[in-house]
Amino acid sequence: MPTNAPSAAHTLSDVTSSDSTLRRFLHGLPGVDAVGLEARAASLGTRSIKTTAKAYAIDLAISMVDLTTLEGADTPGKVRALGAKAVRPDPTDRTTPTTAAVCVYPDMVAVAKEAVAGSGVKVASVATAFPAGRAALPVKLADVRDAVAAGADEIDMVIDRGAFLAGNYLKVYDEIVAVKETCGAARLKVIFETGELSTYDNIRRASWLGMLAGADFIKTSTGKVAVNATPANTLLMLEAVRDFRAQTGVQVGVKPAGGIRTTKDAIKFLVLVNETAGADWLDNHWFRFGASSLLNDLLMQRQKLATGRYSGPDYVTVD
Repeated sequence: MPTNAPSAAHTLSDVTSSDSTLRRFLHGLPGVDAVGLEARAASLGTRSIKTTAKAYAIDLAISMVDLTTLEGADTPGKVRALGAKAVRPDPTDRTTPTTAAVCVYPDMVAVAKEAVAGSGVKVASVATAFPAGRAALPVKLADVRDAVAAGADEIDMVIDRGAFLAGNYLKVYDEIVAVKETCGAARLKVIFETGELSTYDNIRRASWLGMLAGADFIKTSTGKVAVNATPANTLLMLEAVRDFRAQTGVQVGVKPAGGIRTTKDAIKFLVLVNETAGADWLDNHWFRFGASSLLNDLLMQRQKLATGRYSGPDYVTVD
């Protein structure tokens, strides 16, 4: 069984020994065929999933949602309501799976933790000066410590995109390592903000850099920029985790976030997972959706399959 180890240094220690060796490794990765990547993502998106397979996919997708609120206007009441929805997505149907997690800012972790207590739903928290990541490392680590101390089970950090785009890969690597150490037992999701990385080659390099530094998950985006998760960039990251496990034996999760709003979208991403990384990733320990409105559509489609009709507008809560 593959593991999510703190680092792959035991197999690739020479790669991260200096800035020059890390650069040589990352720039030695195969170049991405953008046309081929986008064509394969589009092709996989045409797969037709119906009847019992669709019902299974909807429940699986619900169980993979990180139900998220990351707004300046978040209140304890809103976070408690979000937690209640994560625990009981459909109060009229107890067979509905819980979501994987709720994701909130660090100052709301304690509220979220209380709201989901005893349910198995995890509490994730963004940290490291989310979403821009423009802060000194001691500030970023203090952000992580506060979230973990409040009870966060998972930390979603953002990389320093400026350092990455400037080619200062070792700085980015060292920051991820430091955050991972500060997380303690909490799992670490590393956000690349793929919409700001400009090229598919950069997304592949960022994926390997994050995994080398000990990420438990690699994540596309913050949801705060114009371009977030796409089938193509998620496919590329799935290829990276597949190849990383083949080389190191270490399994790393993937989390597309931002812009995934419909059941049809979610099922397309599940097909990508199955056909690219494989069935081992079809579990919420290894794949998540960062979303808010997605859950509502999944619930409506689930009810449609069960009853043959769509419910009224008040069937699901408005996030």
